[in-house]
Amino acid sequence: MRGKHDELASTMKIPEQAQSASRDIRITTFSPRNNGLHHEAASSTPQRRNNISVAVDPVALITTECITVTSAMRKHARWAHSSVTAILGGTPALTRSTDSLRPPTGREQPRARNELSSLGHGSAANNDLLASRWGLRGKKGKSMQDDPLIAAFARLRNDLRGCTDIRTFDIPALLHPFLQVIRSSSTSASITSLALVAITKFFEYNLIGQDSPRLALGMQLLSAAITHCRFEASDSAADETVLLRILKLMEGILSGPGGDLLGDESVCEMMETGLSMCCQLRLSELLRRSAEMSMSSMCQVVFERLKTLEIEAGDDVDAMDLESQESPNVLKLEPSLNGTTVVPDSEDGERKPTAKVDEQDGTQRISDKSQASTSLDLPRKNGENMTQRATASAVDLSLPGKESTEETVSIRPYGLPSIRELFRVLVDLLQPQSRQHGDGMKVMALRIIDVALEVAGPSIARHPSLASLAKDDLCRHLFQLVRSENMTLLNESLRVAGTLLHTCRGVLKLQQELFLSYLVACLHPRVEIPAEPGIDPTLYEGIPESPKLVRPPTSSSSSGRSTPVPVKDRQKLGMEGGARKPDAREAMVESIGGLSRIPSYLVELFVNYDCEVDRADLCEDMIGLLARNAFPDAATWSTTNVPALCLDALLGYVQFIADRLQLRPKVEGYPEREKLRERRARKKIVIRGATRFNENPKSGIAYLASQGIIDDPDNAHSVATFLRGTTRISKTVLGDFLSKKSNDQLLRAFMDLFDFDKKRVDEALRELLNSFRLPGEAPLIERIVEVFSEKYCSGATPEGIAGKDAVHVLAYAIIILNTDQHNPSVKDEKRMTYADFAKNLRGVNGGDNFDPTYLQQTYDSIRTNEIILPEEHNTARAFDYAWEELLLKTHDAGDLVLCDTNVFDADMFEATWRPIVATLSYVFMSASEDVVFPRINTGFLQCAQIAAQYGVTEALDRIVYCLSSMSTIALDRPWNTSLNTKVQRGKESVMVSELAVKLGGNFRAKLATYVLFQNVVRGNVKEVRSSWKYVWKKFITPTHVIDRADKPADGGFISSFFSTISSYTADDPPEPSEEELEYTLTTVDCVINCHIEDLLVEATQMPPRGTKDLTLALLEQLPQESSPVVIVVKPERPAAAPKTNGQRQGNRGPAYDPSLLFVLELLTVLAVRDNASFAEVGELVADALQNVIRNATNTHFMVLSRAVFYLLLLLEKSAAQEQSFVRAPVVLHMISSFSQPKLEKSASLVLKGLNVCIKESSALRNEIFNTPDFWSTIERIHAVPTVSPIVFNLLKAIVEDKAPAVTADNYEFVIGLLNSFANAGGAAAASQQQQQHHQQREPNGNRRPQPQNNEKVQSRENENINRGQEAVYLVYQLTNRVPALIEQSHLEKNEAWITYWSPIFSCLRMQCENPHRAIRRRAFSCLQGSLQSAELASTDHQEWTAIFSEVLFPLIERLLKPEVYASDPKGMGETRLAVAKLCCKIFLHYLVTLGGEWDGMVETWFRVLDVVDRLMGSGQDGGSGMEEEIAESLKNILFFMKGDGYLVPSTPTPAPSSSSSDPHHHHHPSEAPSSSSAAAAPPIDTGEGADTRIWTETWKRVDRFLPGMRQEIFPDPSPRPQPPPPPLPSAEQQEEVGKTAAAAEGGK
Repeated sequence: MRGKHDELASTMKIPEQAQSASRDIRITTFSPRNNGLHHEAASSTPQRRNNISVAVDPVALITTECITVTSAMRKHARWAHSSVTAILGGTPALTRSTDSLRPPTGREQPRARNELSSLGHGSAANNDLLASRWGLRGKKGKSMQDDPLIAAFARLRNDLRGCTDIRTFDIPALLHPFLQVIRSSSTSASITSLALVAITKFFEYNLIGQDSPRLALGMQLLSAAITHCRFEASDSAADETVLLRILKLMEGILSGPGGDLLGDESVCEMMETGLSMCCQLRLSELLRRSAEMSMSSMCQVVFERLKTLEIEAGDDVDAMDLESQESPNVLKLEPSLNGTTVVPDSEDGERKPTAKVDEQDGTQRISDKSQASTSLDLPRKNGENMTQRATASAVDLSLPGKESTEETVSIRPYGLPSIRELFRVLVDLLQPQSRQHGDGMKVMALRIIDVALEVAGPSIARHPSLASLAKDDLCRHLFQLVRSENMTLLNESLRVAGTLLHTCRGVLKLQQELFLSYLVACLHPRVEIPAEPGIDPTLYEGIPESPKLVRPPTSSSSSGRSTPVPVKDRQKLGMEGGARKPDAREAMVESIGGLSRIPSYLVELFVNYDCEVDRADLCEDMIGLLARNAFPDAATWSTTNVPALCLDALLGYVQFIADRLQLRPKVEGYPEREKLRERRARKKIVIRGATRFNENPKSGIAYLASQGIIDDPDNAHSVATFLRGTTRISKTVLGDFLSKKSNDQLLRAFMDLFDFDKKRVDEALRELLNSFRLPGEAPLIERIVEVFSEKYCSGATPEGIAGKDAVHVLAYAIIILNTDQHNPSVKDEKRMTYADFAKNLRGVNGGDNFDPTYLQQTYDSIRTNEIILPEEHNTARAFDYAWEELLLKTHDAGDLVLCDTNVFDADMFEATWRPIVATLSYVFMSASEDVVFPRINTGFLQCAQIAAQYGVTEALDRIVYCLSSMSTIALDRPWNTSLNTKVQRGKESVMVSELAVKLGGNFRAKLATYVLFQNVVRGNVKEVRSSWKYVWKKFITPTHVIDRADKPADGGFISSFFSTISSYTADDPPEPSEEELEYTLTTVDCVINCHIEDLLVEATQMPPRGTKDLTLALLEQLPQESSPVVIVVKPERPAAAPKTNGQRQGNRGPAYDPSLLFVLELLTVLAVRDNASFAEVGELVADALQNVIRNATNTHFMVLSRAVFYLLLLLEKSAAQEQSFVRAPVVLHMISSFSQPKLEKSASLVLKGLNVCIKESSALRNEIFNTPDFWSTIERIHAVPTVSPIVFNLLKAIVEDKAPAVTADNYEFVIGLLNSFANAGGAAAASQQQQQHHQQREPNGNRRPQPQNNEKVQSRENENINRGQEAVYLVYQLTNRVPALIEQSHLEKNEAWITYWSPIFSCLRMQCENPHRAIRRRAFSCLQGSLQSAELASTDHQEWTAIFSEVLFPLIERLLKPEVYASDPKGMGETRLAVAKLCCKIFLHYLVTLGGEWDGMVETWFRVLDVVDRLMGSGQDGGSGMEEEIAESLKNILFFMKGDGYLVPSTPTPAPSSSSSDPHHHHHPSEAPSSSSAAAAPPIDTGEGADTRIWTETWKRVDRFLPGMRQEIFPDPSPRPQPPPPPLPSAEQQEEVGKTAAAAEGGK
């Protein structure tokens, strides 16, 4: 016979297929919602029931199963001679009456149990007894009764005959015969298997249901039977088949309808049975794997019940946990192997066998409960110790009655006790140091634990008893197993650790920190990133060289009391990360990747660790680890899968943050963000201060005090509190610092922070020396021991201690003992014994000895456990000691804050973006798989969105920089344009250039360009800061040229952005290849798809802060003044035949740089769009524009004109905002300093800008109008045909403006410009006349063809003529401003009159000789009106009389010139006549007005006569009757002079009549002035000579050209024949005289 469960498997190496199969069947019921607890489980544990209906009659089916089993039994020699009644279904002897089915009485129950016990556990002797009792035949043919096993089946068949509904049949009665077969040791494996199959069918076919009678009792009986199954061993296949069926049945029981009715003992026995099968090494691999899978399934059901228990308990989970611990039922689950349990030794070190081989009957048992592996100690009753089996196996398998059983057996459904015990056993199987638990057993336990955590991890964390197992034993074992070199064990350990942290991390704060710190220490390489050709090292700046969790270096010196452990040994002990195999590294990376796939995991790390002063920066370290291992070179120390795994985890982290961007922030129940920021800032200060302290303690303390970490550096308690509370300072440095004599107060304050009450001296000393390391010098140690002694005895002196002196000696002795016991240089035989230790302390306790027990305890403690810093332990208990230290801190650390919110994402991303962007950039440049690029692009996009959303501008700038660099366009050197060629491609021309070819042929560059503009910058322009220079650098390059022929005329600010990637430089470039052409077309498509125009629109809508950064970036793109311009100017008017791009053009001036123009335009748009932007960047832009304008000599006129226009826009904006950084005089002076050609080319935009500045009345307008440089500029450009209308309209607006725009400062400029426009009209008329003259002289047959633009020229000339006429009228309008100007001037009256009237008359005089008749007439009319205006003549200003010498006489002189006459022969005579009449009229007007006050009247009169004489004798009659009209005008003057006594004959004449004094009285030419008139006339000269001269000179001149005029005025008085009376004055003469008199009267 071969045993089934004799030995444990020491080591099991599970094939990968088996692992996969095992994991595939695990069902995870954890849900992120409701803390993993499904509400559907509120009523009961979910049961996995088969909805299989049976096609045959259930009673017939059960009968058939009975027959099947008994038939198999009868084929066995033992049951070969069964009676006929057994076959027929029962005999009177075997058929019980109704009374026999009653429950046994109290006296009968022990007997029934004993009988069942002998039936189930009997030996060969018991079998003979049964055979004798039942009358079975022996070997000699003696008659025997039927075996009770077969009889039971017969009885069941008999009971089923009247059953109509199997669901109402008693379950214990139904199962009874089958359970007897299962527990019988006399049955073979095949018979036992048939019984198991039958019961399995009953459950699968739903013959047993929730409403079946006495289901609970039946389930207990069934559980007891299958866990105590015994059968005769045969072949291994049949035997293992039975075990497989047992496993299946146990699984079905737990998950079936009555599974939740099982008791804790039953569940423990089933779990023990399953675990025993898993641990039996002699069983086949298949069976052990099957047992493991069944255990996994059963554990799913068992741990799922935790959720139901939580619902039943409500909020009082702790009370349920406490109740289960106080239960008197002490469960002990002990899976066995080879006769021993696989659980830890008991406290007394003894171990009891629980599995046994029965040598007498050769049977095998899975577990022998006769050894009470599971026991229940009942409390004493009536003074009697009642210790007995209370498991389900102790229930009598005889058929008790229902009522009796229900009264005596009360079974409580299983709950927390059995679950806790199962969890404890599984955790205990993981003990790393246990030799009994092989790696295979650990792997099995890990897989089952993993299933338990997947199903009920959060529930485990909520139950204190289960959580304590997870926090302590489970984590301690797991974190040691992850250091295993066995890959299977490592993989399972990492998986369980990941699941544990996934589900229970809320209560594992410090445990998680230890685990992750170890992984980071193992995985983070300490090697530099290798340089790759073609990858700029600046792209991957930000990758951390090492993790932040770096322990302070331990001192290399030894004090003699301890031996620091080398790093290599500490790595073995798990205190440091060490070199791991590549497969192990990959497994660890997978574990980290699994954790990082929890959406909130890294957020929780950031909140709970990075924002805690005393915790590690786990979030930053994890991101740095993933980033560094995502580099391709990570495959050299791990596997080729590691870089991809890390990159995937990194991108997943970014994805989670991006997914939470649009979520509404949840702040309730979470730490305040500002407080976390304060903690993080404090943490940085503490780290920096601790670093300084480790270098120089005093410097560190001073720094911490300056930052507010230490309240008072002079307060010893304040300093000591910080030093005691932080873990970041070197304990060696701290020990040296405290032991110094100068720091005695600090040492005492530090010592006061400890509580040594009720502790032995060695315990107190151990606690003290865990906080710092003793210095190496004896005096320093002495000082510390002395203060320690005083502190130890500061309160009540401990019992058995005499005083502080005794403590001092004892403490020193303990230090010496510690060194002696643990110094490796001391041989074992030389080490101090207890006797030696006690002898050294003899009599030092106040003259007495210390208590021997006290000394013995002290000695043993030091001998077994060295006093040393935890990080320096080198004993086997190193990890345990460190773990104990961790558990002590767990309470203070608190629980982990689970963060299902996005409120902390901004701070977390700000702390972690650098390695992410660096990794994305490096992978982008080094990746060779196409599938990588979409992920990287998405990563860049999401990082940009996150940075823009949370305002992490530095991250966004870095992304822009990296993408710009990877696009290979933003180079410091200009691209070579010597081979640029324009190629015709269909209907379009394509420019092939080096830039286009390079970009089109580089997939990464195109992709980076697209991602930059379309994904990153677009939509995020408001948050871009310093990286704008890289954005514009991509397209603002010297190879971008704007064709001015296609440029819209002032169509907007962004009118000169790039048109194509081209330039003109080469003479004879080679023909481009098809490949180069294709690359160029690809580049064009790339640029089009980037939608740069959208970016520009967004850029002009940025907030002021972003506007300044963009402005600064654009300013950097402006060429330096010394920078040579390398682009050749395109021709103004291209030739008809298109030339190739490579043909050079002559260098006729400064080069045209469209990029400069674009930058200036965009700068202006940003500056003037609103007041806030203008205040932010207006001055910067203005300075840039002024720099361009100052360098006008080296600037192309297109750029220059635009710069002027933009600067004038800023000038207007500056004036409106009352800013002073742009001054009008400065701007106008720069414009006026342009050369004439450049000014003329820039005139249009200059005037446009000026119009913007002066369109409204303001201080700026007045300042511009009063600036001489403004008028100088206008004067220089007014004749430019394209701007003449603009200038004229400007002047017109100035003159006609209601506000006084014309001032003393600009008065002459305005008149001068208007005069120029009038002259231009005359010039146009002269040109037309000359053209007409030439046409008239040409013969009709020889006429020259008219030029095509003749109409345009004629139209322009007509416009000039019209402007000339209007200009004359505008000059006349200025006469209304003269009085005010004279009044406002500070000049003398006479000088002011000349200053303001002379320019008007001078202009009008000049225009009276204009070749154009209409202009001339308009000028004459205006001159006449001006001379007769009331504002002109005044008694206070007699200077206006100079108009004769300055206006009228020079005008007549000019009109008499032949060349003037020739300009308009037909109309100039009319002008002469009009001027002559005007001269006479004005003379008469002034003569009447001034009279005798006119000092120069006589000379003026003589000059008038001379002028009239010249006109009469010029022989150039301007028309019929000119002489008569002049004579009439002259006659009127003579009559007035005669009447007023100005013209008196040399002989006495009668005095004029009184009527002649009336200016309105017209004298007849023949009338002489009356005496009264002569008497009334003002005296013009009292001397007689004056009158004689006037008379003589007047008639001397008049007689020369009008000989009969004297006779008409002064008839001859001598007696002569009376001639006929002279005719009366004509109506015209009378009217003229009347007007003159009226004007004179008005002047007075």
